Amino acid sequence: MNTPLTPLDWKRRAIKYYPDKIAVIDDDKEFTYKEFGERTDRLAVALHNKGIKEGDHVAVMLPNTHYMLEAFYGICQLGAVMVPLNYRISASDMEYIINHSDAKLLIVDEEFATPIEEIVGNLNLEEIILVPVEGQHSSLKSIDYESFLRHAPDIEPPEVEIDENQLLTLNYTSGTTSKPKGVMQTHRGNYMNAANFINHMDVKFDDVYLHTLPMFHANGWGGVWAITAAGGTHVCLRKVDPPVILDLFEKRGISLLCGAPTVINMLVNHPKAKEATITTNPRMGTAGSPPAAALIQKAQELLGLEMIHVYGLTETAPFILYCEWKKEFDSKSADDQATIKARQGIELAFNGETKVIGPDGEEVEWNGEELGEIVTRGNVVMKGYYKDPEKTAEAIKDGWFHTGDLAVTHPDGYIEIRDRAKDLIISGGENISSTEVEGVLYRHPEILEVAVIAIPDEKWGEVPKAIIVLRENAKTTEQDIINYCRDNMAHFKAPKAVEFVESLPKTATGKLQKFRLREMHWGGPKKVN
Repeated sequence: MNTPLTPLDWKRRAIKYYPDKIAVIDDDKEFTYKEFGERTDRLAVALHNKGIKEGDHVAVMLPNTHYMLEAFYGICQLGAVMVPLNYRISASDMEYIINHSDAKLLIVDEEFATPIEEIVGNLNLEEIILVPVEGQHSSLKSIDYESFLRHAPDIEPPEVEIDENQLLTLNYTSGTTSKPKGVMQTHRGNYMNAANFINHMDVKFDDVYLHTLPMFHANGWGGVWAITAAGGTHVCLRKVDPPVILDLFEKRGISLLCGAPTVINMLVNHPKAKEATITTNPRMGTAGSPPAAALIQKAQELLGLEMIHVYGLTETAPFILYCEWKKEFDSKSADDQATIKARQGIELAFNGETKVIGPDGEEVEWNGEELGEIVTRGNVVMKGYYKDPEKTAEAIKDGWFHTGDLAVTHPDGYIEIRDRAKDLIISGGENISSTEVEGVLYRHPEILEVAVIAIPDEKWGEVPKAIIVLRENAKTTEQDIINYCRDNMAHFKAPKAVEFVESLPKTATGKLQKFRLREMHWGGPKKVN
């Protein structure tokens, strides 16, 4: 007999075997698995009474709180589709995503309600549910979340027959185009990715997982499902705050967490890190941008973190590679070990096939030198981009998803990224489209030409830099440009540096040669240190 593969089944299992175990800790709140199950069921009933049914889309813009965890399970168990929103994006991007996703309802944290207030008149929503936050006062016409749950009848949620290939979530990624793309993730894809998370992150019943990674990022890389599957404890974290995190390691007995290299950098460079006493030896998964070997080494030596490098994309749910650690590596020097851990690694057990191919479509030699593009196929690849068959066809060719990331394969099969195609900038784990930033800058009246590239940054890994040719007699300054961008887009996308030049390098046909600009800052193609 076959049963559909869905991560929702793990909630049933956790309630069955661990009803009295603490499932979720959120500041001073604690919920057992039984209580967590009751709250998610009540949310499902409340949503159903509001007309949300199988196949409907519900947008959610919440930080890493118990409400966000409840949304993943409460929405999806109806057969509805959750649309997790990045609360850092601009109001215009929020408007586009909410409308493009066909969301009927929005659940939003009051701290992030201001941009929604600006665009609410343009949204095609039937209802807004507001999670109240102390000290915040939103003017949104909405329903209070707790009241929403309390007024729902105390009945079982409707039974829904899940098809493992139906949509579970619709995750938007800016990629390299100005308009965000909706990645269609299925129940099966999330189940297989979470199985990889459990297996390769060595998730156990006794694990206490700290949600430093935003849950809106590819469903917390699968952590929202994997920890429940093992019966572990979710510890919520509203925002990344290094001293709070360092305290939580001991206070809550944190044994596992995930985060971009930026988070690692923030932790190891905080003054409190030198005094921290961490006895739990936490495992930490990192991805988002290639982590420097020196950063991995510092995290392991200073904080005792066991670093696990993983790699993937929102389009792959997200894991497709991990840096498997072998006993033979233990005898190597600390520098060599860190260098190995900075590689993206090999295929995980359940995701499918991943390789590096050259321009001819053939796999590159395993020599650590021949450059090619990382491609993948199998269990975790998206169903496609929502309402965008053209972009889907560009990304998935001959059954393979093309990542756009350029890499080499070492003799042992370990893949290592050497450059990024499509001019994508990954800053602190956030995707920034250079063409989007250029589009904003080209609206500036004193700018003649502009190119936006990634430059190295100690804190964020890489940040955008704008290289600009000004119009004649222009008087604008670097700070004027930065302020202009911050006024017209999400602050994290704005250039952190600006350089004014006489001209930009181009081919004979007038095509901009960005690689020449990047080489000035990276000393050649961007490499993993």
